[in-house]
Amino acid sequence: MVLNTNTQRETGRVAQLGNIHAAKAVSDIIRTTLGPCAMLKMLLDPMGGIVMTNDGNCILREVDVSHPAAKSMIELSRAQDEEVGDGTTSVIILSGEILSIAQPLLERNFHPTVIVSGFLKGLQIALDTCAKICKTVDTDNKEEMREIVTSTIGTKFSARWGPQMVDMAIDAVKKVVEKRGDYTEVDVKRYVRLEKIPGGELQECKVLNGVMFDKDVTHSKMRRRIENPRILLLDCPLEYKKGESQTNVEICNEEDFNALLRQEEEYIEQICANIIAFKPDIVITEKGVSDLAQHYFLKAGITAFRRLRKTDNNRVSKATGATIVNRPDEIQESDIGTGCGLFEVRKIGDNYFTFLEDCRDAKACTVLLRGGSKDVLNEIERNLQDAMQVVRNVMFEPRLLPGGGATEMAISTAIARSAEQIEGIAKWPYTAIGGALEIIPRTLAENCGANVVRLLNDMRTKQHAAAVAPPGEGDFTWGVNGTTGELADMNTLGIWEPFCVKTQTLKTAVESACLILRIDDVVSGTRKKQPAAR
Repeated sequence: MVLNTNTQRETGRVAQLGNIHAAKAVSDIIRTTLGPCAMLKMLLDPMGGIVMTNDGNCILREVDVSHPAAKSMIELSRAQDEEVGDGTTSVIILSGEILSIAQPLLERNFHPTVIVSGFLKGLQIALDTCAKICKTVDTDNKEEMREIVTSTIGTKFSARWGPQMVDMAIDAVKKVVEKRGDYTEVDVKRYVRLEKIPGGELQECKVLNGVMFDKDVTHSKMRRRIENPRILLLDCPLEYKKGESQTNVEICNEEDFNALLRQEEEYIEQICANIIAFKPDIVITEKGVSDLAQHYFLKAGITAFRRLRKTDNNRVSKATGATIVNRPDEIQESDIGTGCGLFEVRKIGDNYFTFLEDCRDAKACTVLLRGGSKDVLNEIERNLQDAMQVVRNVMFEPRLLPGGGATEMAISTAIARSAEQIEGIAKWPYTAIGGALEIIPRTLAENCGANVVRLLNDMRTKQHAAAVAPPGEGDFTWGVNGTTGELADMNTLGIWEPFCVKTQTLKTAVESACLILRIDDVVSGTRKKQPAAR
């Protein structure tokens, strides 16, 4: 292979060790952000803004790296966030540790494919152990749901307002659950809006039984409070149509110009007449509303809003039962939304906000967030997003695993006990992955200043006793109390994690580590610039 002189190439052991060091460097960045005693990171983004967070995905998104293996590690965190919404820090720490235990094996001349086969066998045992020690939860039992979300919120900045945040996350997700036969749809991203308003106190945060948006009425004399309003949603302009491109009109006498103006006014009048005929109280459009249309609406006692975002219009439609109409001459009575109990325009800070509350059977909602500064609000938004994703996951897969590193230690014990069944040299990497999984309880213990060695020994003893107990009698729930650094029963603490988050973390971490280990050639270089065309 003849390479360009600008190209750098690493092959064999050098490439493998380089990839491992890069992955370890990425995992070390966010090692201290795991658990309830997690530290925050302050990052300066390219635009000069400041980000303060302990969310793994958010930190790595802002970090600029050049090594290809480090970039692939950062992609892991993004994939985890999109798939299950939580466990972004754990997946990076676990993947980095699995690669670091592969390093001594590579130095002893183990072939990467042998290491990978051992790791994949370990992953299968891990998934089987998870299925064995999990418990099923009733999604209608609010106390059980609170326990699950508490384990997510507990590691975040907003932990001190835990109960309030937990209830907000559960309420918001339950509002947007839609059952269509056997299929359940929970679209948190589209139908739950987090509205951040600086000022006030965090105790003022709440989930609205309806929606709100950052708009004031188009005319100062329009009504600002209506009970049980009839709402009409449009996505067409209520003004005279302008030409797509430049339009020239030749006028020979003065009457022609007046006729043109009259046509425009008649067009607006006809549109408004079509709307007024259905007697709506509120008209909301995504496009503009002309002054003349405002005048007709004011005379008819209708409140109008213009230039509402498409996403907000969809949420209003879901909350009030209205249908978004394209043409005013095609409006039907069934398109009018009557599901809203109260419409009101309120001033918060310097801005006016429109509230559509007390909705009957609302399938969309707005979460109102108040806080001292923008940085605090941004962090609370990230925490709440994670919590809502966890509730959404439990709705789909109502199984739980013990938190606090108990699951990882149970898997590690299961791998150690079954190591004798593995034949050949694949036993080494198989046993090593069991040790790598202990990084989660170890990191939790380190971050809260506990005696790590003694704590891990006590955990191993408890998990081994559970493994040798008769089926159904073993207690696999012993883990680390992330606040005090002591051995604790997760059943008593109420720290549980969703089954799908934990299994996704294990699968992503092991599979990505296997992928990076099998790379034996890294070619990086700049392509020669083509000469400019004349």
